[in-house]
Amino acid sequence: MVIHLRAAGVSVLVDARGTAVPTLIHWGRDLGDLGDDDLILVADAGVPAIPPSSIDIPLRVSLVPGVSEGWTGRPGLALWRLEGAVEAAATRSTRLEQSGAPVVTRQGGDVGAAFTVSDRAAGVEIVIEIELSAEGVLRVRSTIRNIAAAPLMIDAAASVLPVPERARELLDFSGLWAHEGRAIRRPLEHGIHSREGRHGRGGHDSAFVLVAGAPGFSWESGELWSVHAAWSGDTAVWAERSALGPTVLGAGELLAAGEVVLEQGEEYVAPWTVATYSRHGLNGISDRVHAWIRRGEHSPRRPRPAILNTWEAVYFDHSLEALTPLIDAAREVGVERFVLDDGWFRGRRDDRRALGDWTVDTAVWPDGLGPLIDRVHAAGMEFGLWVEPEMISLDSDAARRHPSWVLGREGALSWRHQHVRDLTAEGSAEDLFAHLDALLRRYDIAYLKWDHNRDLLSVGAHAQTSAAYALIDRLRRAHPTVEIESCASGGARLDLGMLTRVDRVWPSDTNDPLERQRIHGSLGLLIPPEYLGAHVGAPRAHTTGRRADLSFRLATALFGSAGIEWDISRASESERHEVAEWLGHYKRLRPLLHSGRVVRVDTADAAQVVHGVIDPARLAAVFAVAMIDSSAGALPPPVRFPGLDPDAWFDVRPLILGGAPLTIADRPPRWFAEGSIRLTGRVLAEVGLPMPLLAPEQAIVLELRAAP
Repeated sequence: MVIHLRAAGVSVLVDARGTAVPTLIHWGRDLGDLGDDDLILVADAGVPAIPPSSIDIPLRVSLVPGVSEGWTGRPGLALWRLEGAVEAAATRSTRLEQSGAPVVTRQGGDVGAAFTVSDRAAGVEIVIEIELSAEGVLRVRSTIRNIAAAPLMIDAAASVLPVPERARELLDFSGLWAHEGRAIRRPLEHGIHSREGRHGRGGHDSAFVLVAGAPGFSWESGELWSVHAAWSGDTAVWAERSALGPTVLGAGELLAAGEVVLEQGEEYVAPWTVATYSRHGLNGISDRVHAWIRRGEHSPRRPRPAILNTWEAVYFDHSLEALTPLIDAAREVGVERFVLDDGWFRGRRDDRRALGDWTVDTAVWPDGLGPLIDRVHAAGMEFGLWVEPEMISLDSDAARRHPSWVLGREGALSWRHQHVRDLTAEGSAEDLFAHLDALLRRYDIAYLKWDHNRDLLSVGAHAQTSAAYALIDRLRRAHPTVEIESCASGGARLDLGMLTRVDRVWPSDTNDPLERQRIHGSLGLLIPPEYLGAHVGAPRAHTTGRRADLSFRLATALFGSAGIEWDISRASESERHEVAEWLGHYKRLRPLLHSGRVVRVDTADAAQVVHGVIDPARLAAVFAVAMIDSSAGALPPPVRFPGLDPDAWFDVRPLILGGAPLTIADRPPRWFAEGSIRLTGRVLAEVGLPMPLLAPEQAIVLELRAAP
């Protein structure tokens, strides 16, 4: 049979006729309402010719391509057994065939199919799942089962998806600590472009998502395809173009040799590959993925509280006396959640000791955390706490009592003076759960900031990642109302596997708004703004030393899960007043900012960043215009505001946050000086508005509302 999955303007065609492994023959624009006979005609029409000096049948890339079917590209499946086993030779060159009819599923607007293939001689059975969500997001994964007596080693079980030859340009990301999400574009030539993460946690240089599209694609235009490995350990994403076969995108967990070994009857479930097709540029990816995430069962169910985190305010200087002025200032400006960062647990006076000893330090908090939490609650705020459960210090009671809990051999490299805690070691995960569970039962803690401040630097990322997932899942079941933020030295573990388990992510350890403008644009491609922690830092950034005006800092942090990382008890009265007004606007606009369509606008000037959020009815929006460098011209072009109802009239008003932005012209445009203008959505999208000539590192926020 030929299976046609359709949703949200996307068609996925899978040829599952006969006994061959099913083949993906189309993934892209909707093909319309096709009957069974029509589908067979389409499938037959797509069978390629047989070129000279080639295999004697047409080459078609199956859902698990390998050399036995003539595919000489990077395989989706790599299995082996020890020499001497009866099935060893067959396993290295599996000849998979369908066993049983495909199972087609429909649930609401989601559609899917599951195919079982096997090679009895090799002792392997595989179930391939392919799902198309109501939003047009494609997910693919394989489950491999060992049905023979000899152990089965899995080196790869990735998803490989063909894309049209017109997808000749690639986009992915790289970066480093405090400078994540740096976009890289390049042509797709013959060969493999592969991005592999071997950090055990993603890494600041993670590719994040790999996009292939028609050359010249942009935020607003272009046809493109993307893949993302939804896994929080080691991953690989790649694009391959060959003179010998189709162009493909691939994604999956990156496994070391012998890392996953299946005994008879055991199975390995690969992580999902999340793939997206768009006819409307990069914004089209966000449209699909954001809506899909928001519909998920783990999507936040209440407004994202405005947070104050204590780290850059007090660092390790903990006491009720030291924190009381900060609590009072947080209450004054309207903070809703107060988070105590690193330094609260036994012996933790610096970053060189005590990780693993998750009990309150009575030398600092002689009466426990109760008095602090009571003080926070009396100020009308929730209380949150920083933890780093997956790490351990050699100078800790936990490591001294249980040296086997330290991942790696004795003498393994330290990183930030700490080591990884082996969650697979006997008793390790159970001990962690007991300590965290005890904290959450004793104290009214609404939120955990869950950090992960180093790479693993050890083979075994699969087992460690699986154990971390299991620990988080168990804790969430025991404390379903407690929210968790995922942080890994900032943005080193941002993936859709972790996003199903947490309520917030920390995109970067920098609060420098110039860096954050770039970071939010990159990571927001997949992650909705309500998940992206965005804090107002001190005037001088902790990570870069760069100074930024309050208006730029406030405008940048508005478009996320907003918060403060600054000792505002030391801020001036006028600064606290401006922050309080900003948080008032954040709370008022939060329903729109955290449910609307995220739009990034193509600009002729690379120094100008324009982005916004539009409500689902297209009758309200908030946009920001930011200058991240000096303008390319003396008179920049008007700024367009696409996505609004074209026939509605809109009142456009500047939203002054933290004072007026610095300009480099004597007079602003007339409409800006007058404080508002009324135009149709069509005019705003096509003609746009002239902006004040902003100096570098300045921003304007605009609110657009349909006129009554």
